[in-house]
Amino acid sequence: MNLRHAYISTIVKAFGETGARFLADLPRLIDEASARWRLTNIQPVENLSYNFVAYAESSISTVKTAKNAKQKLNLCTLRVPSGSKDMVLKIGIPREELTSEIAALRLLNGEGACKLIDADEEKGFLLLERLKPGVMLSTLEDDDEATRIAAEVMKRIWRFDFAALRSARSEFIQLSDWFDGLKRLRKMFNGGTGPLDEKLVERVERSTKEFFTENHSPILMHGDFHHFNILSSERGWLVIDPKGVIGPACYEIGPLMINPWEMSLQGSRLKLRMKRRVDILHEHLGFERERIIEWSIAHAILSAWWGIEDQTGWEYSMHFAELFSTLK
Repeated sequence: MNLRHAYISTIVKAFGETGARFLADLPRLIDEASARWRLTNIQPVENLSYNFVAYAESSISTVKTAKNAKQKLNLCTLRVPSGSKDMVLKIGIPREELTSEIAALRLLNGEGACKLIDADEEKGFLLLERLKPGVMLSTLEDDDEATRIAAEVMKRIWRFDFAALRSARSEFIQLSDWFDGLKRLRKMFNGGTGPLDEKLVERVERSTKEFFTENHSPILMHGDFHHFNILSSERGWLVIDPKGVIGPACYEIGPLMINPWEMSLQGSRLKLRMKRRVDILHEHLGFERERIIEWSIAHAILSAWWGIEDQTGWEYSMHFAELFSTLK
């Protein structure tokens, strides 16, 4: 397969030997998924990262699908959207992040998100609705408008709180587990923080501990909510690729704040844009400005640590952590 070097490098760096085996096995997995769902004209998307994603055509009209991974025998017939032979095939390495995405998409059921048509958690297969026109929010030139749209989409998908999720809580990622990962940063650098600013890491360790202690009603959130995961559709702006994370809702702002990655603004202009985003998110979501800033720093530091761990680069995220620390 003609896979881009950047995608191959990301998979191998992030997953090691497991990633190398996945890449070697990928043609067979695509053939298997294609046979299952009668897929043809498989066209990989250009910006592959941690999963294989491709546009495809299918002739199926209904599928038999289980409600969730724990109900393999509880099958129901799901009708494929009328006239929709254009779909998206997603294949990833079976892991917690992928199974929680499947669970989140099932729960959202197309409200505020793309529809999950069928999935196989054990294989790492997802068959998804293809959103049209499917333009990313990152293409909007008016950043204020993009931020307002993002805030409204957030509110659409924040429908499930801890009480509603109690019985299915184990199917999703816990945000606190992600931040426990900073302990590995300390271990890697013998109690230090390596290339990351130690004062900012300590600030995040304190603030997140307080937030997790005080939060009594965590919700199900996207977990990787940013401009490239929000697409236009006939049903309005919708999210794709939810991580399915349970935790304080304000964390959702973090990934949005450090994107788009291609942002070319620098210095005072970039700082002004970030202040505008804080203002708009405060107005539309009701979170205190200080809390928005603290969660933005927290996510930036966490993202920087992931960059160290996956060998994909920490500098960009660290730059934003330092920038956010100057906001008031």
